[in-house]
Amino acid sequence: PPIFKGGYDPDGAQQWLEGIERIFGAMRCLDEHRVLLGGYVLHDEADHWWDNAKQRLEVDGAFITWACFKREFLTKYFPADERNRKVI
Repeated sequence: PPIFKGGYDPDGAQQWLEGIERIFGAMRCLDEHRVLLGGYVLHDEADHWWDNAKQRLEVDGAFITWACFKREFLTKYFPADERNRKVI
């Protein structure tokens, strides 16, 4: 699977997410496994970010879904203003 290291790279973030989702679809990967495997291939700065995000999200014992992971990931690495600029 592709590795994502973080940093400012909105296009790279989008490509990583699309690539990992293609793999998950081909593997028929369950939602709860997607979060674990997606987090596993985050390295360097992205790994540190995810460790902190998990602690924040799991504070009430909440289960982190893939939709939640994607929302957090896109907010951090492909913010709405960048996505909107790309659409135009």
